[in-house]
Amino acid sequence: MAASLPDPSLWTPALAGRHRLLHSPAGRLSLYDTGPEAADPDRPPLLLVHSVNAVASAAEVAPLYEHYGRQRRVFALELPGFGDSERSDRLYTPRLMTDALHAAVAVIRAEHGGVPVDLLAVSLSAEFAARTWVESRHSLRRLALVSPTGLRGRRAARAPAGGTRVIPWLYRVLTWPVWSQGLFAQLTRPAVIRYFLRRTQGSPQIDERLWREGVRMARQPGARHAPLHFVAGRLFSADVNAVYEAVTGPVWVSMATRGDFTDYRLRDTLTGRMNWRFETVEGGALPYFEDLPAFTARLDPFWL
Repeated sequence: MAASLPDPSLWTPALAGRHRLLHSPAGRLSLYDTGPEAADPDRPPLLLVHSVNAVASAAEVAPLYEHYGRQRRVFALELPGFGDSERSDRLYTPRLMTDALHAAVAVIRAEHGGVPVDLLAVSLSAEFAARTWVESRHSLRRLALVSPTGLRGRRAARAPAGGTRVIPWLYRVLTWPVWSQGLFAQLTRPAVIRYFLRRTQGSPQIDERLWREGVRMARQPGARHAPLHFVAGRLFSADVNAVYEAVTGPVWVSMATRGDFTDYRLRDTLTGRMNWRFETVEGGALPYFEDLPAFTARLDPFWL
């Protein structure tokens, strides 16, 4: 059955709490935050980062934002080209995304006495989070990676630093002005967004609020630019496994059991690194939408 457009009256900000726009070297960045006003020295601020897809936004971390916002200050960043961050026509690369994380972390630390920040990233954003750690390890305390990319298949990616997995001819085809906008519009029809959410979760049951936000995001000015770089491979790091191996701090990894993101064979490249902890969590790539208490029961001890 075809999916109908959501009622515009139901469109709300991706998350509750304060919303602001930061001006940074990575462009204008959308940042949400919530939580107790008084800083608890035993609970450092937590930054959440959504995944990367055609209609990504901070709505993808809503359950965690609400859960941890009752305990400590929690922030949710929308990466360049996504959510309400800048969507200009420019190169979208791991470098740009990592610079955005550096900028958000710097703002959060400045507001919290310079303490290191806890960071949770979903899917492809895990690669940017790991690179942020390697480049500024004093700024971060712990990393949690939910359904991270870069661990699939059998061949590790250890190309020279700075390279990506872009397919140049594919990017040229996708961005040809004659059909670029029309192609993106077809890829982000409401029914298609629902289809990919079901594949992500490995279940016909999806979060309807997340679907509505995806439909809204697809219709923002400039919405196609970053996703087309993503589809062409430019946001995937060609040295991701080397980056993961360079992370020296505590890392917790949630591995999905359903959907399109269940291959973690390259976790073997991290065997013997005691700072990495892998846990199989029942559900799709966003398991906290399915059973938040079960997910946080696994994750909470890691933050202590």
